[in-house]
Amino acid sequence: MKGPSRKQAIVPTSDNIKDTIMGEANAHIFQINMLLKSIKSMMRAEFLHLCPGGVSINTNNIPNTSNLNIIERYLKSINGTGNDEVLAPWLPQSKSYLKITGIPYIQPNGNKLTGDDITTTMKQLELFEPVNLAAKPRVIKASPKSDMAIIWFDIWDSQNGSKAKLLINYSFNFGRYIATIRATNMNPRVPQCHNCWKWGHSTFSCRAHGSRCQKCNGPHKLKHHRDLAWCCKANFKLNPPRLETTKGEPCPHSFKCVNCKGEHMADDNKCPFWKHRFNREWYSKKAQEARETRANSTCLAVDGTKI
Repeated sequence: MKGPSRKQAIVPTSDNIKDTIMGEANAHIFQINMLLKSIKSMMRAEFLHLCPGGVSINTNNIPNTSNLNIIERYLKSINGTGNDEVLAPWLPQSKSYLKITGIPYIQPNGNKLTGDDITTTMKQLELFEPVNLAAKPRVIKASPKSDMAIIWFDIWDSQNGSKAKLLINYSFNFGRYIATIRATNMNPRVPQCHNCWKWGHSTFSCRAHGSRCQKCNGPHKLKHHRDLAWCCKANFKLNPPRLETTKGEPCPHSFKCVNCKGEHMADDNKCPFWKHRFNREWYSKKAQEARETRANSTCLAVDGTKI
């Protein structure tokens, strides 16, 4: 179990309006702070960011009930949102880490088990009614050659783990199978940054000066790749000349993954780094190989001599 999170208000929202809220994040923070000033509150909203199941507002102090009410009312008043698309904000809690065993990785219909399959079943069980997931459940094989799955899931909990204690060692039906909930340590997943798209650090701690494209690794977001990337622009100085990609057509060019150099985007689940995201030993080995490659690379002086 992990201790309390940073000062913030977590606002559950529908997926449809996340972009609506984040698209004008600066304006929303300004308006929320104006409303907080109007009730003479000393709390201030600092910035908005996406989180599992909604958005999170980082603050300078721990929000109280009136602060949370203001945030809820304001977000529900934004054009394009509805009362049923923004739920009541709540304060971060501790996390408890659990896993589910006893479910096959390949389902009877031939499809691989997914986190959505687990979430759907949880919603149908009374056992999980008081439980709030801290992230979408993650499904991996029990071992590379196993046909069984391990499902890792995190829940918001009290500091003494009262909700986790109600779940641990409890069994339930998942289709024809009997699944069991076990306690576990903090999930060993290696994080992937959604800013620079490299593995080993979180988006929040990324030191890159700007966003990188997961397709070409250019200094822009993927949604702007078609407009800003050099590959779709005409260049008649090349031999043969490169023609401009037809407007309205998606980028037809392929690039190598910034992590494994494979023929796919940096966030593709075909990437070996993604497949081994729960294997810290594998990641540490790859990181060490990368450091050794950089250290052993030969630098040349201007005249071509080794230095």
